[in-house]
Amino acid sequence: MDILPDSEWAFWNTSFGGSGTGSGTLSGPWYRTHKTQLLGVVLAAAANFLISVSLNIQKCAHLRLACEAEPKPYYMSRLWWCGITLLGLGEVGNFTAYGFAPISLVAPLGCVSVIGSAFISVLFLKKTMRAADILGGTLAVTGTYLLVTFAPNTPQELTARRVQNYLVSWPFLVYLILEIIIFCILLYFYKRKAVKHIVVLLMMVALLASLTVIAVKAVASMITLSAKGKMQLTYPVFYIMIVLMATSCAFQVKCLLSFLGVFVIERSKKEEHLHSPFIDCGHIPGQKLTGKVQPDYHSSRYGTLNNEDNSVKSQS
Repeated sequence: MDILPDSEWAFWNTSFGGSGTGSGTLSGPWYRTHKTQLLGVVLAAAANFLISVSLNIQKCAHLRLACEAEPKPYYMSRLWWCGITLLGLGEVGNFTAYGFAPISLVAPLGCVSVIGSAFISVLFLKKTMRAADILGGTLAVTGTYLLVTFAPNTPQELTARRVQNYLVSWPFLVYLILEIIIFCILLYFYKRKAVKHIVVLLMMVALLASLTVIAVKAVASMITLSAKGKMQLTYPVFYIMIVLMATSCAFQVKCLLSFLGVFVIERSKKEEHLHSPFIDCGHIPGQKLTGKVQPDYHSSRYGTLNNEDNSVKSQS
């Protein structure tokens, strides 16, 4: 016995991909055509939400360490490493999403991590939500919706030959030249003129990130096609894009470099000890920095200076 009348079954079949021949939003033909892009969008959204969770976990770890009587380095916290692990998984998910969906769909979904971080911090870290935060989040969501909605719906397989053709095309060459010039100008003002404004840093990172996104999209697409049986890893352009991706990412991991520096410094402080039985006279007035005295273990004047010995002798 049917629960719904025949007219209702026809509507559901037409709209949600049943046996009908409709063209609804979730109909069979639409899903078969866009299922790859839909997978990329869902994967990117989930990955960015995971990144927002990881950032709040790291923030929580720092707050806990700051409240301890004897605070320890953050890299000794298991909670902080848990956040770093989730961050890595989220970035892997983002990388994978570029292999299924266009850049115009995946890149704007980065705002999910921003919005997610804002709400998670309010719920769990007891942060206050300001009017400016609500306005900024609304604008970010609106922009993302417009970009995703009006993105091109004609998916193309980004093969190695197509990447080669794009790299030598005039639009890409003009874009690359302009980006290099603008980046060099910003770097000059940042290094030589000491312009440390946040806008300058954000523009430099954005310029490098644009190259990273292009390289990641090319690499992920060629790996995806190779996994489907269309081998693309034998083309030299695949390795060129890997080098471009690694190089552009290397200039954006200064947080990573700072962490490694702090880790090495803290480790070396714990292992510091005197390796040689020399006495450093560099901090004694009247003595040169290179003036060192070899201790005489069998003498009663162990560790005394030569001029001190002479003054003692003259006084006696």
